[in-house]
Amino acid sequence: MNSAKAANAAMTIDRRVPVTVQVHALLRQRILRLQLKPGEALSEKELSVQLGVSRTPVREAFIRLSEEGLVDIFPQRGTLVSPIRMDEIKEAQFLRDILETAIVRRAAQNIDVASLLQIEANLQRQKISLQQKDYSEFMELDEEFHRLLCQSISLPRAWRVIQAVKGQLDRVRFMGLPQPGHADLMVQQHGAIYDAIRSGDAEQAEAEMRTHLQAIWGSVELMTSDNAEFFETY
Repeated sequence: MNSAKAANAAMTIDRRVPVTVQVHALLRQRILRLQLKPGEALSEKELSVQLGVSRTPVREAFIRLSEEGLVDIFPQRGTLVSPIRMDEIKEAQFLRDILETAIVRRAAQNIDVASLLQIEANLQRQKISLQQKDYSEFMELDEEFHRLLCQSISLPRAWRVIQAVKGQLDRVRFMGLPQPGHADLMVQQHGAIYDAIRSGDAEQAEAEMRTHLQAIWGSVELMTSDNAEFFETY
């Protein structure tokens, strides 16, 4: 799908919200969902026409995506969706392990009833989306699950830090969802994290989160074999 088609299928610009924020969110989602694939060219002109915006917010969105490692900007060649880089996946996983295990440990010690109810409702929606094989919705609910954990201990900026570093990782995560049993395992692991937090067991919550985060490596190994053209491994 070229950038024009991607935008055409996308959204109506809300003039009450900063345009750059909306363009960035649209392109980021499509890159993470592999609707815009590694190596695909993005046209600043085409996107601005399709979205009905000037080229400035598109250019600014490209810069933000470049900072996240999701696009590469070449002065002579233009802007391309970046390959999935293994070194960035490893770094993102390292940072997630440090932050998210600490987050669930604190949540097990401090979470309130309202937050537990929000997380429980999220888990129920995850199961429904999985039954419907709606992997895009499931990915959004997965994101919400981890965001709610940060929110439950009043650390919303921690989630923004995590989001900023894990774009490369998210593409592999989305690619792996249709693998037989993989999404089911994720739901089970989310449930185990929730149960440990609800019971106040900080050690178990940390262990369950670490197990959950490490499960990605099975997908990475399989995806690099099946979709080698998407990856940059050196």
